[in-house]
Amino acid sequence: MEFTTHIAQAFHMAFAMFWEILWALIFGFALSGVVQAVVSKAEMSRLLPDDSAKTLTLACGLGAASSSCSYAAVALARSIFRKGAHFTAAMVFELASTNLVAELAIIMIVLMGWQFAAAEFAGAPAMIVILVFLFRRFLTRPMIEAARRQADKGIPGIMEGHVDMDMAVAEGPILRRILSERGQTAISHYFVMDWVSVWKDIAGGLLLAGAVAAWVPPDFWRAFFLTSDPLLAKLWGPIVGPLVAIFSFVCSVGNVPLAAVLWNSGISFGGVIAFIYADLIVIPILDIYRKYYGGRMAWFLLVTFYIAMSGGALVIEFVFQALGLVPRERQATVVEAAVRWNYTTILNIIFLAVAAMLLWRFFRTGGPAMLRMMNRRSEDRHAH
Repeated sequence: MEFTTHIAQAFHMAFAMFWEILWALIFGFALSGVVQAVVSKAEMSRLLPDDSAKTLTLACGLGAASSSCSYAAVALARSIFRKGAHFTAAMVFELASTNLVAELAIIMIVLMGWQFAAAEFAGAPAMIVILVFLFRRFLTRPMIEAARRQADKGIPGIMEGHVDMDMAVAEGPILRRILSERGQTAISHYFVMDWVSVWKDIAGGLLLAGAVAAWVPPDFWRAFFLTSDPLLAKLWGPIVGPLVAIFSFVCSVGNVPLAAVLWNSGISFGGVIAFIYADLIVIPILDIYRKYYGGRMAWFLLVTFYIAMSGGALVIEFVFQALGLVPRERQATVVEAAVRWNYTTILNIIFLAVAAMLLWRFFRTGGPAMLRMMNRRSEDRHAH
């Protein structure tokens, strides 16, 4: 009976968090669909030929304009690398795709507060600077050539179908593109494809966050995060945050609910940011790196990404502390007692109506057939 009660508590918390962020998810993915509908993937490889400051800044912008799905970001990074993009630029694009997107910021604001979203965006440049320094210092030409040979084998990972889909409307002013028939169709398709890409991560993140909140005693987290020593906790948080992420298996925007639970449980401000950054080094994605670029490069990416993510988060920890922007209260929204008639419910109803309209257009314009092709091998999709 006690076990059943614990299970019910975990599901209750997971649903409550889902209800809290539902409108933000729909809004974020709809906004992402609009951006993807007017930004073509076809030009990305040509625009990222080197690792100059200008190119890397452009890589950040292109990444921010793409899908937030970690698996799709990894697959797209390999695709543009195979087409001639510089490896460092491709990796920077990948980082921006999961850390500088609008839907992530919206959900962080809803669950945790604007300070966390601001820190996520402010810390990303620091993380990228550290990563680029490590690449320039330790990444050799033979390693890149070996990675390219492995990448050219085209070994499938996950979400290659999402990468191959490019429905962007490139002609005319942006508003006209969005309002055109092709633009509206593209938005609806990208909206649904993004949901299909990340729903497992969102569901897994919510369930894991609910279980952690319901089952793990607060004393365990306080001891684990060294909360008895404030200075040591600030240094320890960015180190341990990515470790928790690696073994949580949760990526994309699905890691934000768990980040909220960890914040309430005592992890440092920088530890939260490092945890969210680390969605690109969870165990399933490390295995995809091995398939895409070989075992040696997979280990290299794990080590350099880890150092960059921890370092960037540590920098932002002390910068935000100095500016007085770190919240003093640990009151991230984890659960409400029940669904109530409040602004959250009103927003959910409005955006569910938006989602229904996008789904209606998706089904009317051949969306299901495209969906069936998403996870086929590239040659099968191209033949079709």
